[in-house]
Amino acid sequence: MCKKSLVSITDYSKEDILRILNLTKKFDENPNRRLLEGKVCATLFFEPSTRTRLSFETAVNRLGGRIIGFSDAATTSSSKGETLKDTIAMVNNYADIIIMRHHLEGAARYASEVSAIPIINAGDGANQHPTQTMLDLYSIFKTQGTLDDLTITVVGDLKYGRTVHSLIIGMSHFNPTFNFVAPEELRLPETYKNFCDSHGIKYHEYVDFSPEVINSADIIYMTRVQRERFTDLMEYEKVKNIYILRKDMISETKENMKILHPLPRVNEIQQDVDDSPKAYYFEQAKNGVFTREAVICDALNINVD
Repeated sequence: MCKKSLVSITDYSKEDILRILNLTKKFDENPNRRLLEGKVCATLFFEPSTRTRLSFETAVNRLGGRIIGFSDAATTSSSKGETLKDTIAMVNNYADIIIMRHHLEGAARYASEVSAIPIINAGDGANQHPTQTMLDLYSIFKTQGTLDDLTITVVGDLKYGRTVHSLIIGMSHFNPTFNFVAPEELRLPETYKNFCDSHGIKYHEYVDFSPEVINSADIIYMTRVQRERFTDLMEYEKVKNIYILRKDMISETKENMKILHPLPRVNEIQQDVDDSPKAYYFEQAKNGVFTREAVICDALNINVD
């Protein structure tokens, strides 16, 4: 396995996270640096993506690198039956780093084990999305001035939401308190509750998205109910609009409170929230470019200074 791969947020220690956040701040201050001159980055997106793919490609372009790859697996040899191992071996011949999104949990870990060049996981099924976590952590730090001792209310699809799963692990170093708000069908898996218990993370579970839960939060992290994760569309229809954040619901929230969302949103944040100073989800997406610049340079051992 290439030691500089980022497959799971668990690949980063607390010191690694703080180091990457420091690098991200440098790119936030000056994103245009020709640090990838002569480098080729392969973007292998076996699953559809807009923000993640475009922000990775923007990061590479701002760093002066070149991009090869695909955004539709149907146009690749995998549609002819080529194994992931063979695809990775082939791309190893062409690129210096691989950025990969895949619908199967564990695909990125497997790719890192058979690759001689770094693999950055851009999302594997309902499992992990570590660069999203890093941009979330940067967004939290930038808006709160700290990562320590915050109350984070996470709302919506906690069962399939890989951004939620990664955020719990990433925040575990900083003594958070989590409020988990979800319907019974989309509750946080026991695996992650056990993780919280074993790491001394305080958490509460709710079905109701009540004013008390909203007003106690430093961060409200909304998520969409992911239709693509459901095999039974009737189940999806039952829960898809269960939580909708409206502007009147945040009138008595903390002064420092910010609303995050990994996007895309469907109905879970009404558009009247967008002009509130507490809405931060579009800036959060922008932070993804700076974060991914930092992760790419770190994976390639490039000195930013």
